[in-house]
Amino acid sequence: MPSSTPDIASPAVPCMGESEAKRQQILAGAKAVFAEHGYEGASMSVIARKAGVSKGTLYNYFTNKADLFTAFVEQNCREKLPAALAYVQQDGTPQDILTAVARAMVRLMTLPESLMLYRIIVSEAPHFPQLAVSFWEHGPRIVIETFANWIREQTQRGALVTDDPVFAAEQFFALCQTHIAHRKRFNMTLENEAATEEKVIHNAVRVFLAAYGPTTPPA
Repeated sequence: MPSSTPDIASPAVPCMGESEAKRQQILAGAKAVFAEHGYEGASMSVIARKAGVSKGTLYNYFTNKADLFTAFVEQNCREKLPAALAYVQQDGTPQDILTAVARAMVRLMTLPESLMLYRIIVSEAPHFPQLAVSFWEHGPRIVIETFANWIREQTQRGALVTDDPVFAAEQFFALCQTHIAHRKRFNMTLENEAATEEKVIHNAVRVFLAAYGPTTPPA
């Protein structure tokens, strides 16, 4: 396979008779092939065979492999992120919201699909940097910006103190990756995973509030 940077194209315009069910069938096949072979090792022929469609049908939906991978990333983020980010729209103390977000993010980052995407992006980014850009735009950037907006609102209310909400958001998500996420990305085994998960969650919140909590309770 060529190692040049792919052109991330816009999704192909569906032809008459194409269906969302067929598109999902193709994406399911692509997921299986990407998981087994990575990005560079996957081919449109293998994806078509795995999805149970002809190459012609595959190209009716996606113009190239980069387009297909981008659609897979976008769908995965669209399905997973809203539930994880819903907590910032709810009422509660900063500690309650932070705890809920931390729990959601730890579990999201350690889902099989998330681990698979992370490994692909890290391994392929030197050769296909646009894949990393696509992943960032559809996933981490949205998470960071959404959470930073919540931090900004809490700062305006006096419940948190920071002059850089985006940086604070990135720090919080870095804390959520402690111990469990890194080890799972490396296929390392974990003992007492449930207890460790709670430790990661509550310590992420504790450290974050120690850095960005108000020195005096808000009025």
